[in-house]
Amino acid sequence: MTSLPAHAGPDKPGSAPPTTAKHSLRSAVTDENFYFVMADRFQNGDPANDDGGLGPDPSVSGFDPTSKGYYNGGDLAGLLQELDYIQGMGTTSIWLTPSFKNRAVQPEDNSAGYHGYWITDFTQIDPHLGTNEDLRTLIDAAHARGMKVYFDIITNHTADVIAYDAGERAPYVSKDEEPYRDAEGNAFDDRDVAGTGAFPELDAATSFPYVPVVPAADRDLKVPDWLNDPTLYHNRGDTTFAGEDSFYGDFFGLDDLFTEHPRVVDGMIDIYKTWIADFGVDGFRIDTMKHVNDEFWQQFGPEVLSYARAQGKDEFFMFGEVFDTSKAFTSQFTTRNRMQSVLDFPFQAAARGYASQGAPASELETFFAGDDWYTDADSNAYSLPTFLGNHDMGRIGGFITADNPGASDDELLARDTLAHELMYFSRGNPVIYYGDEQGFTGPGGDQDARQTLFASQVPDYLDDDLLGTDATHAEDTFDVDHPLYRGIASLAGVTAEHPALRNGAHQHRYASEGPGIYAFSRTDATDQREYVVALNNSTEPQTAAIPTYAAKRSFGLVYGDASQRAKSAADGTLTVTVPALSTVVYELSGRVPPSKAAPAVSLQAPTPAAEDNGRMRIAADVAGSSFYEVTFEARTAGAEWTGIGTDDNAPYSVYHDTSALPAGTAVEYRAVVLDNGRHSRTSATASAAVPAPKPTMGLPAEGTQVQGAVDVTATVSPERSDYAVTLERSVAGGTWTAIGTDESSPTYSAVDDLTALELADGTQVRYRAVLGTSVSDVRTVTVGSIVDQPGTVAVAGSLDSELGCGGDWDPACDAAQMTFDDASQAWLLEVQDLPAGSYEYKAALNRAWTENYGAGGAPDGANIVLNHPGGAITFVYDHRTKVIGTR
Repeated sequence: MTSLPAHAGPDKPGSAPPTTAKHSLRSAVTDENFYFVMADRFQNGDPANDDGGLGPDPSVSGFDPTSKGYYNGGDLAGLLQELDYIQGMGTTSIWLTPSFKNRAVQPEDNSAGYHGYWITDFTQIDPHLGTNEDLRTLIDAAHARGMKVYFDIITNHTADVIAYDAGERAPYVSKDEEPYRDAEGNAFDDRDVAGTGAFPELDAATSFPYVPVVPAADRDLKVPDWLNDPTLYHNRGDTTFAGEDSFYGDFFGLDDLFTEHPRVVDGMIDIYKTWIADFGVDGFRIDTMKHVNDEFWQQFGPEVLSYARAQGKDEFFMFGEVFDTSKAFTSQFTTRNRMQSVLDFPFQAAARGYASQGAPASELETFFAGDDWYTDADSNAYSLPTFLGNHDMGRIGGFITADNPGASDDELLARDTLAHELMYFSRGNPVIYYGDEQGFTGPGGDQDARQTLFASQVPDYLDDDLLGTDATHAEDTFDVDHPLYRGIASLAGVTAEHPALRNGAHQHRYASEGPGIYAFSRTDATDQREYVVALNNSTEPQTAAIPTYAAKRSFGLVYGDASQRAKSAADGTLTVTVPALSTVVYELSGRVPPSKAAPAVSLQAPTPAAEDNGRMRIAADVAGSSFYEVTFEARTAGAEWTGIGTDDNAPYSVYHDTSALPAGTAVEYRAVVLDNGRHSRTSATASAAVPAPKPTMGLPAEGTQVQGAVDVTATVSPERSDYAVTLERSVAGGTWTAIGTDESSPTYSAVDDLTALELADGTQVRYRAVLGTSVSDVRTVTVGSIVDQPGTVAVAGSLDSELGCGGDWDPACDAAQMTFDDASQAWLLEVQDLPAGSYEYKAALNRAWTENYGAGGAPDGANIVLNHPGGAITFVYDHRTKVIGTR
């Protein structure tokens, strides 16, 4: 953080002592252009390693260039061969999918480890991709060109080696049903000791709900050797990706590491320190970050970063995969958990909505206004890697094609370009998913979005349409004249020539209520030159008067199809016409006029954030209309003032993490505004008390019908291991009665057996959770087996095209509709032959998205993930619980 001498504004009686005015933080990576590449699917530079030295049988080697679920032949030598191509589009950082040695084939999944997520040896490059020396050669060659190399790493799991006494793969067993036990047989909660170094000794035969079983041939398979200890895994069965099991369950059988255990924490830190020291890796993308406990990240992140900097890697950078579109949640990993950054999944959703789906421009205004969630003393939204699609969810070209059926090739290409323009000109660090620069599409995510750039032999890829070209996947697609390749290179060139377009303050200027212009400024705090970026997602030209910091000043065009020069009006507005599905960028001639005196600044009343009860929203009102930056500080009684973040775009605010402070603790706040004339002024102070932790109900789902045993669950924000939560029930509006108290985090649960109460059908029962004086929301259910069923239920998801629909995520498609079964009172959809792949889906009612249910039966809940080996499958939906799944 750059500090400036503070110039006090006019004295104000009772004001706090002057603070130090600061510029908004910019990390060393706010000018990176990432190229995200799956080595097996890029270029085959060395056919000799195609089978990884395992022989010609695909069921052993995993190599089958005709199958999208097996190794196709790409390698590190191919990446080295194509560095000119990669750098030619303005790439500054290459990000590789996991490249460590994998279990070549997992028969249960009818697939191979080409993707890199089934690791057996964390010290060796997968032989299908080359050798450790090949990696060293690639990194050295990239560094010689001024490019960085990032590794995709995994800390959550290894390959599927461990089976259970109950079978190869087994359903999840909760910690409430069967707690962990130490080697002496005493029950304990791992969350009580996570991060303390006081973890008890475990015994494979008695400590877990399932006894881990390792085949004799695999007992020394994993490297380093400590990974072969079965007590260093959770051993609780497969996850459903919701609630407690999202932290403890196996991902489709993958051995889930006991990341609460200090041996695992230390071991993972040592593994990745080695790749930094021995190979000069420049940073890590961290897989499945939200499925690992907070204490792990709070130790792993700072220690690895400190080590990298001690090795001379001053710009070392780590960002995590947190697959969620809520900024209140994704930002917790950069604030509370002390990691540098996370992939910007919320941006991907917003960019698709605007560029592909014609969403109102005002939705982008709302989206960027939420960036303050990420602002704290050592990170903010400017370091977030932004992207439009990836190897899991699918490609931007595929989204655009699915969202715009019947659109012309020119319109599809224009929308794709518009999405990239938004990504390059707005805050964050753009990530190009390999092949997007060649117009790759594909009908879905996972294997359907992992095409090769070299000529493919996969039938499912050969029938894909590519945007902007007549080429097919039957030929190499390294076309440097492709309009998207040239367009991305142009965007990289413009932002390199005008750095403020990459790391300048992103400040909202204008948004149409419907589809149309979204405009923002990028202004460098030092150079003080304003750039105005205006995008138009309408299919017609649009004109808008866009506010700027400079009245009656000339602006020159630096990008797009518009007048070469424009002049702002007396009120500072710049009238701009933007062609359909296009972007224009203007640069102010000269600097923004300097302020003559610091504006007045005052704090709003600090308020606990409704979305995250462990954070306090601190906001400042600033008078005036020039370029300002506001620094916020906090202190508790007897402590020094501490910076909690600097915001450079209105409305000015931060979300202060108070989760480590006891409830009721008084916290004092103040703010200082810095104008562009280097004047500053400090606000009066404001105080607030840390709120009590807030319980939130999980199950049962609101409005469901129940009978017999009812599962009741709750979570608490902020999470801590020392909570004891009481679950309560009220019958027919009567008094609240405790049904159980649970001390096992992160999910608190009880089972309420209604059988003994002999309640009549139609009786309403309410449930809530209580922690101290804090009471959760209330869930109301109805006793009875008769349910008013919906008209229709659809399995709506990324598998709909495989079911015979015209596109994915189509709740109206006939082929996706389920059939009601009177005997089971459930909805069924039997699919005879669903292709192997990873899919996501929900239950959508009445052929629309108005009412839909995701993971755990939650309304508008998270997508449910299905990793299917191929073949028959039956989907089941129960409207009493709102839960959809498979059998």
